[in-house]
Amino acid sequence: MEKKLYDYSVDESFELYLLIKSADIRVAKNGKKFIAFTFQDTSGQMDGKFWDASEDEIASLTPGKIVNISGKRELYQGNPQIKLFKIRITKAGEPTSPELFIERAPLKKEDMMEELNETLFEITNANMNRIVRYLLNHYQKDFFQYPAAKRFHHAFVGGLAFHTISMLRIGKTIANQYEEINKPLLYSGIILHDLGKVIELSGPISTEYTLEGNLLGHIVIVDELITKACLSLKIDDKSEDVLLLKHMVLSHHGKLDYGSPVRPKLRESEILFMIDNLDATVTMLNSSLSRTEPGEFTERIFGLDNRIFYKPLSQDNEKNIED
Repeated sequence: MEKKLYDYSVDESFELYLLIKSADIRVAKNGKKFIAFTFQDTSGQMDGKFWDASEDEIASLTPGKIVNISGKRELYQGNPQIKLFKIRITKAGEPTSPELFIERAPLKKEDMMEELNETLFEITNANMNRIVRYLLNHYQKDFFQYPAAKRFHHAFVGGLAFHTISMLRIGKTIANQYEEINKPLLYSGIILHDLGKVIELSGPISTEYTLEGNLLGHIVIVDELITKACLSLKIDDKSEDVLLLKHMVLSHHGKLDYGSPVRPKLRESEILFMIDNLDATVTMLNSSLSRTEPGEFTERIFGLDNRIFYKPLSQDNEKNIED
């Protein structure tokens, strides 16, 4: 099997075709320009710096391009990175399609659509159901293609839908445990909470923040989308149903410091915040642990306060027993 980026060990050299996920032009202390790259293949993303870049190289080595790289895997402040020896754009006859290098959701689009549609029948509040269906229909294509983030969690094709499905599964388990929970409100909030990312982000390949994403953010964007849906559907956007739904979206980051304009003030909005955080956290951990040998620590995980996590030897032993 052909080795991927994360199949190489620290200090091991390689030559690989990789996708340029991002390319930020920066200036070094000596005044010369360099490119801070993020490269990607189906095993994950890794950063690397290209020093003393010429203007021609800056113009050609842009996000979305496939490049051939000679380099070595290193560790920098506990995080994996690439030490670049050589880099060039691919030639005729070499890989050129970004689709070959991007990660995808572990569930098929059709399976996620079916599971989401089944949930819609459990949203028995008429106004919430109409709003959710209206917005999903309007943004369906992008919803099932876009990532849930630029980098740290569910940053792959279909990541937004997969994150939503995963949260719905957790939400249903919690709702079945606590009968008092307003299921239509919780499920509606889960489905819509990150929908604004189809506008906040540029897409699944070489993902960047759009102008609206930078200036407004996905939380404000969804709030506006709900208002527009109410206008089209002739629903009073000041009714309690709509205000509750908007609050779910506006408070789902949990804290003002995390970007929410208001903290959770409903039982269901507090649950949404916790589910969102749980799913993102476990996904980041699973991603890092999958690239870590038993008995070793992960790289520092930026989204988890730059902490490192241990992968027990017993986990590998249990797998061997099952096999």
